[in-house]
Amino acid sequence: MLCLNQLKPGEEAVVTSISGENRRLRDLGLIEGTKVKCVLKSPLGDPAAYKIRGAVIAIRREDAADIKVVVYE
Repeated sequence: MLCLNQLKPGEEAVVTSISGENRRLRDLGLIEGTKVKCVLKSPLGDPAAYKIRGAVIAIRREDAADIKVVVYE
């Protein structure tokens, strides 16, 4: 199990849990069982762009650290 911010561009994963009360991420559709793909990371690694339910969304490293994922094999 990894944190979302540990995905490399091109990797896909499924959200297993979200810690904290980040309602904004849940409102964007990032809930348990959601498929996520890391699309792009900025040169310094923050923020990173993730494809979530057909939309590409930039998420800061500190917010992505609260999201646990399992990488597709």
